[in-house]
Amino acid sequence: MIDFEYHHPTSLDEVFGLLDQYGEDARVMAGGTALVIQMKQRLAQPAHVIGLRRVGSLNSIESTSEGVSIGALCTQRQVQNNPIVAGELPLLADTFRKVATPRIRNMATIGGGLVNGDPNQDPPPALIALGASAVMTSKSGDRVVPVEDLFIDYYETDVQPGEVLTSVLVPRAPTGSGSVYLKFLPRTADDYGTVSVAAVVSQKPDGSCKDVRIVLGSVGVTPIRATQAEDALRGQPLTDENIRAAAALVKDAVDPLEDFRGSAEYKTDMAEVFTRRAIEQAMTSGKTGS
Repeated sequence: MIDFEYHHPTSLDEVFGLLDQYGEDARVMAGGTALVIQMKQRLAQPAHVIGLRRVGSLNSIESTSEGVSIGALCTQRQVQNNPIVAGELPLLADTFRKVATPRIRNMATIGGGLVNGDPNQDPPPALIALGASAVMTSKSGDRVVPVEDLFIDYYETDVQPGEVLTSVLVPRAPTGSGSVYLKFLPRTADDYGTVSVAAVVSQKPDGSCKDVRIVLGSVGVTPIRATQAEDALRGQPLTDENIRAAAALVKDAVDPLEDFRGSAEYKTDMAEVFTRRAIEQAMTSGKTGS
């Protein structure tokens, strides 16, 4: 690892001042689980690391009229165990429960994970399926970016110079809807999934699909929202035939990278299978919770 200078500001104003002072030579660090690895592998070589741990305003979780506001420094374990999240966003609590190991969840933060831009992470599909937004703060004020639009390319996100992700606002799922997060793990439980799917399904009284959001992870350079599959189901009876036909459409939406977790063809096939399972389980979840 290269030599660097570590800064530990206690306010956002100090953070912005350091970003102005050091510019491209600086990187902001939250939990450090991603940045430290990148620095060890020399994928990132900042001369200055600006730690956020002492900025106390970034680690709270609050219920608001618009949903649940989660501070960017909240650890994944904190989100997983928080009673507000468990009560109002059960999909999110379940998703964070499936991330890696307790050691990772105790250190990694929700904001740091999003800014890192890794398309294989567990939280982004669930956050996008729930319609979450990231609040980007600079000395000029706040900019709200839908998490769906935050990911630009492989490990590239829409974080502008001088900005810090300060919170994530997650709307509650529609009343009576069902949701699920699934991931396929052929190796170990703490590994990234070969494919992951988050689905939120709302049904009309006659059992047809009122609305649906389907988001996949680990099958492209960014998380992928399966809009064609959503459009095929919206307003239609949620029959086995219609669900299978909609799930088949994700094969044209995904573009997985081949790696030791599977070939591109294998991941594409699994994307279809797990999309179908996610829709079916979300429907069952909605009926159980109604």
